[in-house]
Amino acid sequence: MSPWDLTDEPGLPTVLYIGSYVWGGVVTELLSASPLLTIMVVVALGAAAGMIRFGPLRFGAAGALFVGLAIGALDPALGEHLGLVQTLGLALFVYTVGLAAGQTFFADLRSQSPVMLLGVGVAAAVAAVAVLLARVFGLGDGMITGLFAGSLTSTPALSAATSATGSSDAGVGYSLGYPVGVVLAIIAVALVVGRNWPGGRDSAAPDSEGLTACSVRVTTDVPVRSVPGWGDESIKMSYLIRAGHTRVISPGEDLQPDDRVLVVGAPAAVQRAVDFLGERLTGQLTDDRTDVDFRRFVVSDPSVAGRTVAQLNLPGRFGGVITRVRRGDTDLLARDDLVLQLGDRVLAVVPHDEMDAITDYLGDSERKVSEVDALTLGLGLALGLLLGAITVPLPGGIAFSLGAAAGPLIVGMILGAVHRTGPLIWQIPLSANLTLRQLGLLLFLATVGLASGQSFAQQAFTAAGLRAGLVAAILVTTAAVLLLVGGRLLGLSAQRSAGSFAGFIGQPAILAFAIDKVDDDRIESGYASLFALGIIIKILAVYLMAAVL
Repeated sequence: MSPWDLTDEPGLPTVLYIGSYVWGGVVTELLSASPLLTIMVVVALGAAAGMIRFGPLRFGAAGALFVGLAIGALDPALGEHLGLVQTLGLALFVYTVGLAAGQTFFADLRSQSPVMLLGVGVAAAVAAVAVLLARVFGLGDGMITGLFAGSLTSTPALSAATSATGSSDAGVGYSLGYPVGVVLAIIAVALVVGRNWPGGRDSAAPDSEGLTACSVRVTTDVPVRSVPGWGDESIKMSYLIRAGHTRVISPGEDLQPDDRVLVVGAPAAVQRAVDFLGERLTGQLTDDRTDVDFRRFVVSDPSVAGRTVAQLNLPGRFGGVITRVRRGDTDLLARDDLVLQLGDRVLAVVPHDEMDAITDYLGDSERKVSEVDALTLGLGLALGLLLGAITVPLPGGIAFSLGAAAGPLIVGMILGAVHRTGPLIWQIPLSANLTLRQLGLLLFLATVGLASGQSFAQQAFTAAGLRAGLVAAILVTTAAVLLLVGGRLLGLSAQRSAGSFAGFIGQPAILAFAIDKVDDDRIESGYASLFALGIIIKILAVYLMAAVL
C-alpha cells in the first residue's frame, strides 16, 4: 500500500508509517548513490553485531556478512558494482594469511599430505551426498550446485556452477547456503578448536608451553655441547659467572665446578639441563648488569630481516647471544634456524659496552616496523592475481582458474617461506599483517552480504528456501564430521584439524574465529593446507555434479 492511499486525516500510526516510508526511501537512495558509504556502514554495524555473544559463540568479523545480507535486501542496487572491492578484500586477506602460514606449511609439508588427501575424499563424499539430496528433494542442477558452492562458501565454485548449468538458480542456492555454511562451520570449529585430544603426529611446538629462565650452579666438569637440550636447541644458555667475573657463555667451551649459568627454554627442557648440571639457584644472575646486559630489541633493519639467528652471528660480532624472540604475543626460543621477521622483539644478552652497536645493527625502531613496504606488497599481490587469472583447460572442455582467492594465497605462502629475495623482503611486520588482514576480511564479507541480500530475502523463508537451507546444513555437517573425525584418526591435533576444516570450507571468517579462540600456528597452517586445494576440488566437483545431474 502506498502512503498516499491513506485517509485525509491520518492518525498517529499512519503518520509513523509515512515517516518510516519516507525515511527508509531517503536512506536507501543515499546508500545506493554511495557504494563506499554503504560498505563502511556495513563494516561498522557488522563489527558491532560481531561483538554480540550467542552463548559460547561470537561471530566477530562474520557479523559484516549478516549485516550486509540485511542491508542488501533493501534494494538490489546496493549490491551492484562491488566486485572490485570484494576481490581486493579477498586478495588482501588470503595473501597476508599465506605470508604468515608459508614457513610453517612447507616445513610441515610431510604432515600436511594426509590432510590434503583427506580433503579430496571429503569433497567427493559431500558432492555425492549433494547429488543424492537433489534427487530426494527434487532440486534442479542449478540450485544444488549453487547450494554445494554456498554451503562450502566457495565463490569460484559458484562461478563454475553458473557456467556449468547455465541456470540463475545457482546464485540463489549460493545465497541460501552461504550463511548456513558459515554459521554451522563456526559452531563446529568452536566445539573442536580448544580441545586437547591426542595428536601423536602433530604435537604442539616446544615453545607453546612457554619459556622460563633458571640460574644454575655447575657441580662437575662438563662440555657445554653435552648438556641435554643444547644439541637439539631445546635450551639456550647466556650468562656465565666464573671466579667472580660475568660474561656471555661461548658455544664450544667447557663448564667447570662452581660456574653459574643461566638456562632458558621450555620448563621440562630446562629441568633436564638443571638435573644434569648441578643445582638450581634461588637468585637470578641477571640482577648484576655491570659487565653483561640484556634487552629486547625490535628488528627493524631490512638487512637483518629474513635471516636466521645463526646468520646474524652475534657471538662473533658482539660476543653476545639471542635467547628469545617475541613474535606477536608468543615467545619463541631463538634456535639457530629461526628466521627473523620485521617487528620481532629479540632478547639479546651482550657485553655492556656493545649495547649501542647491537642497537644500530638490529635497528630497534618502532616507527619503521609500523610501515608497509608498498613495493613488495604490490608485487606479491600482483603475482598472486596473475596466477589466479591463468585458466587451465581440462579434458571434456572443462576449464578452471585459481581466481583471486587461491592465487594470492599460493604466492603468499611461497613468498612467506622464501622470506626475502635479494633486497626484497616479502614478509610484512606482524602488526601490519594483521591490520591488512582484518581490513581485507571486513571488505570481503561486507560486499558478499550486500550482493547476496536480495536473493536471500526472496527465498530464505519460503518452503523452497527452508528445504534448501536443510540441504545446505546436511552438506556442511557432512564435511565437518568427515574432516574433523578424519583429522583425529590421522593423529592430527584439534587445532590443525579445525584449521584444515576452516580451509576446506574456505570462509575467512571461520579462520578468524578459530584464531580468536586459540592462538596456535597450526590453525593457520592447516587452513593454508586445504584452502587452495579446496577451491580446486570444489570447482571440479561442481562440473562433475552438473554432468551427472
